[in-house]
Amino acid sequence: MNSNIVDWGVAARQMPGEAVSGDLHLVKPVDKGVLVVVADGLGHGKLAAEAAELAIDVAAQCAYEPLIRVLEHCNRKLRQTRGVVMSLAFFNALDNTMTWLGVGNVEGLLVHSVFDRNRKRESLMLSAGVVGVRLPPLRTTVLQVAPRDTLIFATDGIRPGFEEGLTLSQAPDKTAQGILARDGLGTDDALVLVAQYRGRPQ
Repeated sequence: MNSNIVDWGVAARQMPGEAVSGDLHLVKPVDKGVLVVVADGLGHGKLAAEAAELAIDVAAQCAYEPLIRVLEHCNRKLRQTRGVVMSLAFFNALDNTMTWLGVGNVEGLLVHSVFDRNRKRESLMLSAGVVGVRLPPLRTTVLQVAPRDTLIFATDGIRPGFEEGLTLSQAPDKTAQGILARDGLGTDDALVLVAQYRGRPQ
């Protein structure tokens, strides 16, 4: 799938025995950029799914706002739920940057397409907390990106260290499916989102 600014794919599955997943995603074009969000409702099952659905709905409604404001809106709206952990990124095609932010343990990884020993891969610095329960002090990080740089978000249903031996020679949906098949733990909901930056639209 693509949004003119990123090509992306997602792979997900619910915890065995559950009818729904509490791990959800959003990829939403906004002006000359695109917002990418992964939300993981605490626990699993119906209540986790309801919390994640609300978080995604709120993020979609205020996608044009800065990431910190998006999280603050989510935090207010999720007060009556069990809460979520979530990570967000915004690709800005006007200046070739990606801004990202995470609360909880949705892992984020940016893999640069051009080899540079100092910045081949960059990991999202996560803040401890739960959106809707306890929001920590928030600070975004802005990174320069180039065409074919690839963002990966993975929930805690994916084995830590999934990036070891990772290759990005396939399309984003195939990469996401491969990570889920190889590193999905099977003890929780799991979701992997892969978004490859295309660069400024012509």
